[in-house]
Amino acid sequence: MDIRATILQEHSKKQALLIADYIGNNQERFDHLMHLFFTDEYRVVQRAAYAVSHCTDQHIELVYPHLPAMVEYLKDRSVHIAIRRNIVRILAQLEIPEKVMGDVATLCFDFLIDPKEAVAVKIYSMEVLYHLTLKEPDLKNELILVIEENMVYGSAGVRSRGRKVLKRLEA
Repeated sequence: MDIRATILQEHSKKQALLIADYIGNNQERFDHLMHLFFTDEYRVVQRAAYAVSHCTDQHIELVYPHLPAMVEYLKDRSVHIAIRRNIVRILAQLEIPEKVMGDVATLCFDFLIDPKEAVAVKIYSMEVLYHLTLKEPDLKNELILVIEENMVYGSAGVRSRGRKVLKRLEA
């Protein structure tokens, strides 16, 4: 399969799943998809992000070699929301390695406090930060404060996830 050509055929869940099925647990194919993900072709990157997200649902281990680059990518605030959303969604499913933990925590807190950030990015950021508090309990109080502040004016989705995360933090 020519992954790039398949990506460009259409933007749909069906297409992303087709690519994910083709990649399976093959690291070389996944690496090629990640190469497309890191190109500067807007349409290819956006669609590759969707396929990457579906690949990691089944084979999360494939993403670990690419984590540092993904975290660097998140630092660019001009990156399209679809890319941010998919990267943070992936991070919410991972055991974050110590070498990127500080950057990930900073980015997720920044996403949470940004009033213009998309709801999905905020929700996944709460999950990422919750998992980080299990390794770094010192983050717990800060996360509680930020979630509580977000719940005051946040969307229904932010308030709902905030309540769930706060409940787990207090347990």
